[in-house]
Amino acid sequence: MAEQKLPSASEVVAFHDSCLAAPGWARGGAQKFAAGVWNAIEDNHRCNCLLWDEEDLARRKSAPDAEIANNKRAIDGLNQKRNDAIERIDEQLLSVLEAVTRMPRARLNSETAGAMTDRLSILSLKCHHMRLQTLRADVTDAHVQECTAKLARLTEQREDLAGCLGRLLAEASRGDAYFKVYRQFKMYNDPRLNPALYGEK
Repeated sequence: MAEQKLPSASEVVAFHDSCLAAPGWARGGAQKFAAGVWNAIEDNHRCNCLLWDEEDLARRKSAPDAEIANNKRAIDGLNQKRNDAIERIDEQLLSVLEAVTRMPRARLNSETAGAMTDRLSILSLKCHHMRLQTLRADVTDAHVQECTAKLARLTEQREDLAGCLGRLLAEASRGDAYFKVYRQFKMYNDPRLNPALYGEK
């Protein structure tokens, strides 16, 4: 098995965009990576893509309540998988960094690399869908101009965040910074921990 290496922030951004460029990838696209950090990055991005669609559906005004309830349950399940994937990203990255000697004055980064990767995934979705708005022919020029300005701001935000992720990974690989796996311990999906669920018994 090939030795794992740290992904670069630019590779993560390019991967997110390549997935979104493939129509139907989230629901029907083949898994590109079978294991390792890229498998976790892919799972996280797929969850975010599916969440985007479910969130859109859950906001329909004309849909029956039962359909909206199903959307909300799907959102809960996908959020759980999304958070699990974030933790796996951190676990995989930290396994690559195990051999690095941490410097005495190394700083602890409050946001994990996995959480930053998740935010980059969401920003890729925002950029993708905002770009689609700029291409619509059935809207006013003002709508296109507004969305073009928003796209520029989102693109800047994504570039800034990618720079921060790249800096964290570079510093971590030198032992100058580190991060931990922060467990989310989501309670709402666990019938042992959600009083609305265990109260139904």
